[in-house]
Amino acid sequence: MFSTGVPIWEIAVRTALVYVALLFGLRLAGKREIGQMTPFDLVVILLVANAVQNAMVGPDSSLTGGLVAAAILILANYGLAALRERVPWLQRAVEGAPTLLIHHGEFVREHLRQEHVDEQEVMMALREHGIDDIREVRVAVLETDGSISVVPESHEQPLQTRRRVRSRRHQ
Repeated sequence: MFSTGVPIWEIAVRTALVYVALLFGLRLAGKREIGQMTPFDLVVILLVANAVQNAMVGPDSSLTGGLVAAAILILANYGLAALRERVPWLQRAVEGAPTLLIHHGEFVREHLRQEHVDEQEVMMALREHGIDDIREVRVAVLETDGSISVVPESHEQPLQTRRRVRSRRHQ
């Protein structure tokens, strides 16, 4: 149960390498892939987790090997988060930057293509923000977490705040 067939240092190195490789792979997949998971994405994540498990611990199936791998993943994630705060270029390399999708009522088609986002996805985000016409949008931005932020053309105050104010006036 506790004896490992593989040296602990090897499990630690393998796990760290898998962490970096997956982080790089997810970064290449793009912001949109991370922000909105579909059932297909969940299946891929589960299969990737199963596939890399052996790459991390090798033939070791001991409790110690699993705990070492889990500890390395947690430490690597914590370390990367701390480093991102101190090293600006690392944050951009790991997370990317927000991408402008709509500018003054017009799609920025080159950015849509680069981010693999179609117009229907953007329109769905607009409807979620209570906007049904692209001409009502000053900017729509694909954020680094995969969500789409929308700023209406008449932007004195946020749309949700304006709606709350309007509904209070009519009471």
